[in-house]
Amino acid sequence: MKTNYKKIYTGESFVAQQIVSQLHGMGIEAILKDEAESARLAGFASSMLGQVDVYVHKDEVEKANAVVQTT
Repeated sequence: MKTNYKKIYTGESFVAQQIVSQLHGMGIEAILKDEAESARLAGFASSMLGQVDVYVHKDEVEKANAVVQTT
């Protein structure tokens, strides 16, 4: 499946939420993907506890990576 979004971070939920907050402050829409939380809500177990992904539109990757590097 082709997408216009690119993953810019995988790691701790707390750090990911800081990144998303900073990106939103810059006007960059970021998507937080938490597989473990999705599995929990669906009634399944997950081995990826605490690991989340942050995605941004491919046109904003360069600006978003600068935020990831400083966080």
